[in-house]
Amino acid sequence: MLRVGIVGVSGYGGGEIARLLLAHPSAKVTFVISNTYKDQPLYASFPGMRGRTDLVCRGIEHLGRVSDECDVVFLAQENGFAMKHAGALLDDGLKVIDLSADFRLRNLAQYPVYYKFEHASPSLMDLAVYGLPELYKEHITSSPLIANPGCYATGVALSLAPLAADGLVDPATVVVSAMSGVSGAGRSKHNLTYHFPELNESAAPYAIAGGHRHTPEVEQTLSDLAGSPWMLTFNPHLIPITRGILVTAVATLTSNQDAVDLLEQYRSFYHVERNCPFVNVLGPGELPATKHTAGTNYVHIGLSVDKRLRRVTVVAALDNLVKGAAGQAIQNMNLISGLPETTGLTMPAIWP
Repeated sequence: MLRVGIVGVSGYGGGEIARLLLAHPSAKVTFVISNTYKDQPLYASFPGMRGRTDLVCRGIEHLGRVSDECDVVFLAQENGFAMKHAGALLDDGLKVIDLSADFRLRNLAQYPVYYKFEHASPSLMDLAVYGLPELYKEHITSSPLIANPGCYATGVALSLAPLAADGLVDPATVVVSAMSGVSGAGRSKHNLTYHFPELNESAAPYAIAGGHRHTPEVEQTLSDLAGSPWMLTFNPHLIPITRGILVTAVATLTSNQDAVDLLEQYRSFYHVERNCPFVNVLGPGELPATKHTAGTNYVHIGLSVDKRLRRVTVVAALDNLVKGAAGQAIQNMNLISGLPETTGLTMPAIWP
């Protein structure tokens, strides 16, 4: 049984990892840290776990003890934490999966631009692998340090990956609009934007025109696939739902392909070439919705082609807390531990 630690367990990402691992057949959570709920049972933070676990949250001063009780540790803290502490955990023989942005960007000059700090551990970047299994699986299995992708970045990259890899669209024409539920902001955001009367019955864009932190992350991934630089316009929106992301990506095709042809190329890319069990490519005329993937580790992708304009619209739906965070982190844990990547993650969507 794999022994697992979670640092930052009382946040939405850390709590979702704990919830999912309670049903994992090959892993057991043995160590959890939360300063907010220090010395309190985990179910004080997440009452739905009452009766499922007797774990007690420890303070961050106990971080040095995690290697005595764990084989793998999830770091679910704010940006800037992992780069200061991952090195010591790796030296102690732990495998580290970080849910922050600390090891996602290979170009360290982008950290001051998008995250407002200099990278504190550039030497660790050679060990880190970007943890998007559908695209980097062979590298993930042999790495001790996984940079779990952002939720938006997961949806955008997977919606566009086949197009980038096969040169099917003009990258200069790509525009992405995406909508996220409010849990994507995290549990500790208390400013007016996330106050119920302000958020409910409203939808709002933010950090548009390249200002969102996930933009360089997506561009890095798509550039890897294309073998040449990719840049895109990314416009995120906050919508009044708890969980879920819906991505709509539009681009001009480089040839006169129709939707049936493109869907077949998507299936070949994800299911034949790469064996991606968590990507569901929909049929002609089908488009996904956030409820279709709620509570799951699956991504649903559909598309449509406007032949008048030779333009494709790709739509992807995923749960920002599962495939966009905790579920994907566990998928990475499975891969680095030699387990089938689907272990503990095949639950269907919550409905209604």
